[in-house]
Amino acid sequence: MSDLQAALAAFHLLRPWWLTVVPIAMLLWWGIRRRATRPPAPPKGVAPHLAAALTLGGTGPRRLLPIDGIALTLALLALAAAGPTWSRVPNPLMAQTAPLAVALEVSDSMQATDLPPNRLERAKHKILDLMAARGGGRLALIAYAGSAHRVVPLTEDLAVLKPFLEALSPDIMPSPGQNATQALDLAAATLAEETTPGAILFVLDDLDRADLPSFERHIAGKGPPVLFLSLASRDAPGGGLPGGATVVRGTPDRSDVAQLNRRIASAYRAALARDERLDWADKGWILAWPAALLTLLWFRRGWTMRWALLPTAVLLGGTPGTAQADGWGDWFLTADQQGRLAYEAGDFAAAGERFADPQWKGYALYRAGRYAEAAEVLARLDSAEAIFARGMALVRSRDYRGGIAAFEAAVARDPSHQPATRNLEIARAILDYVERAREQSDTGEESGIGADDTVFDNAANRGNETRATAEEQMAATTAEQWMRNVDTQAADFLRLRFALEAAEARP
Repeated sequence: MSDLQAALAAFHLLRPWWLTVVPIAMLLWWGIRRRATRPPAPPKGVAPHLAAALTLGGTGPRRLLPIDGIALTLALLALAAAGPTWSRVPNPLMAQTAPLAVALEVSDSMQATDLPPNRLERAKHKILDLMAARGGGRLALIAYAGSAHRVVPLTEDLAVLKPFLEALSPDIMPSPGQNATQALDLAAATLAEETTPGAILFVLDDLDRADLPSFERHIAGKGPPVLFLSLASRDAPGGGLPGGATVVRGTPDRSDVAQLNRRIASAYRAALARDERLDWADKGWILAWPAALLTLLWFRRGWTMRWALLPTAVLLGGTPGTAQADGWGDWFLTADQQGRLAYEAGDFAAAGERFADPQWKGYALYRAGRYAEAAEVLARLDSAEAIFARGMALVRSRDYRGGIAAFEAAVARDPSHQPATRNLEIARAILDYVERAREQSDTGEESGIGADDTVFDNAANRGNETRATAEEQMAATTAEQWMRNVDTQAADFLRLRFALEAAEARP
């Protein structure tokens, strides 16, 4: 479904009773214009042919009248007041891009060289390009062959994803095959943990026929939307892809990545429109702009009440000099309106400076990464949503105890607040992990052994005396050797973890 079709499907009016103004405006327009365009009565005592010759203006079509602009302005304002909408207002504390679970086929068929250097390497480049194009959107990576395994959980850090992605090859998979059904279940489970609606992307060369029923059931069950990036030749044999699925063919350039990004964004907006927890975004302000332009016609000669300019000038001239505007926006928009425009434009730092409403000011500061300031602003409010937002800001600033206290207060105020309940569990787990890590950490300093102290190979002092700093060890290893070691370690780690997961899954 295209963006236009999705918008038309979700279109409705928030306040439809305002439409009653439209027929009233049309009746007013019809009555006044009919009277204004009525031909004048012929003068008495003058022959009709002489009266027609002496009448100025002729019988051509009537020009535009003031009532035309007034009626159209009233109709536009009535439609704006009716609140047309076709999209939801995203939760400011949620990610503004859809989380994406990428399932990469790591089978022997992906080693084909019809796409140089091979299909698998081309798929890896496409995933990295997609993550860069999404501008910080979170992505989880799943690898599958005969079994499916989560490589990296949802992350927005390309540096975390890249070494594990590059280490994937059919050699590290526990068993050969193309078990896309298991990959679909794992991707759906990954997205089920998120409050933000997400999407699933399969990067593959083909789909086994045995997996088609699983995808058809998933699509019929209204699960997260599934997209396919196909890297196989169009005439390649195989099971094909599900009917009605969103399929993007791989291209030599990045046009396929751009198309995927648009499809994912469209699916995200469609999912938001189905989320009943979110408010609808009132788009009536769009119609206010043409209505404002039409009012400019009121100042046309012969159309305006020029006497109204005098009291207007008196009122403007009598305004106290202390009320000065810092910019043109202050003349037309309130501080919250200016903040909202900056927020929607993605300039969260400017929005945090302009908002007067403390809740939205705290949201903007949070999105700008100024967590301590956001927590301070939100501390003035006592609603469950504001307390939850303050807890998020405290956790982001690594004040886990303060975040836990805030989440507990939010749950106490609103026991049905699921995000607060879920993040309370996460914050407690983080604090427990940090405290255990501190207890278990041992740098050797407590036992009197420093990083650069002299040590021996064994307790009998039979080894060679050695002294090596971290800088010397790094200097002895070239950058190429370092990266090769990292890649090897990642591949070995994934091979071992995948084998353990496959063994545990066996009955």
